[in-house]
Amino acid sequence: MSRAFVTGGSGFVGGRLIERLVGDSWSVAALARSDRAVEAVGKRGAEPVRGDLSDPPALASGLQGADVCFHVAAKVEDFGPWPAFVEVNVEGTRNVLRACRTAGVRRAVHVSTEAVLMHGQPLIGADERYPLAFRSPAPYSRSKALAEQVALEESRDGLEVMIVRPRFVWGRGDTTLLPLLVEGTRSGAFRWVGGGRQLTSTTHIDNTVEGLLLAAEHGRGGRAYFVTDGAPVVFRDFVGELMSTQGVTPPTGSVPTPVARALAAAGETAWKLLPLSGAPPLTRFASWVASQECTLDDHRARVELGYAPVTLREEGMRELRDAVA
Repeated sequence: MSRAFVTGGSGFVGGRLIERLVGDSWSVAALARSDRAVEAVGKRGAEPVRGDLSDPPALASGLQGADVCFHVAAKVEDFGPWPAFVEVNVEGTRNVLRACRTAGVRRAVHVSTEAVLMHGQPLIGADERYPLAFRSPAPYSRSKALAEQVALEESRDGLEVMIVRPRFVWGRGDTTLLPLLVEGTRSGAFRWVGGGRQLTSTTHIDNTVEGLLLAAEHGRGGRAYFVTDGAPVVFRDFVGELMSTQGVTPPTGSVPTPVARALAAAGETAWKLLPLSGAPPLTRFASWVASQECTLDDHRARVELGYAPVTLREEGMRELRDAVA
């Protein structure tokens, strides 16, 4: 039996990864920083290890005897103080990978994102050769780009680190993106930016997990891999269908892209200078995601990992509708 250590196991991606590993007869330990996380990972069949990314003894305990480490945990927000992003996304990644080497774990999979390339521009047919956005004004993008740099630096001396980049992860069990879309629509706050007719790649949660497992088995250390659902779709059509699966009628209102960008920049400036609690109603990162093409080429994963989507979009949408019925 293979053994895995998972960070971020109480979240959407990490939770489904644990379920898949346990279903495939893996022994799984999972880092859990709260009582809620302990309960969540335990229910999915993992052995909870109480601690966080800054806790070397907890990391060492969880990694004991592991064949593979899946580093899923991250600060996934589009606004906030820079030091908090560095602490979790950059230094947390460094801590996990160095603990892997100390524990003798030979393979690690770092979960990343297409956001590592974003600094305000569209991505059209981008592949893994596209440069990382180390100077992005969005703290999530910049910190995850730096985390990838750490992953590449740590892929040495007997530790192979593979990077997997899903895009727009969706599906049953999503507790973040889909609820926000539904809430925004029901409250009347949601608007399409620039009409929402741009193309986007997507990655169903099952396909995300499939990519992670294939990277652990077949990936080459120091390599990044995009994994997607296949051909891109129109953003508005896809998001509208997601909303419809929850019994919500997609909105029709739209705001011009230049107006949205100006509002986002002004809001971020105000929140930083005053300062105000929480996040502005619209951030630069959110305006990019909502208005710009983001199409990705996953050819490398298909060739080197043998990746292919295991769940089609229509199957994922049907599953979401059935969960509400």
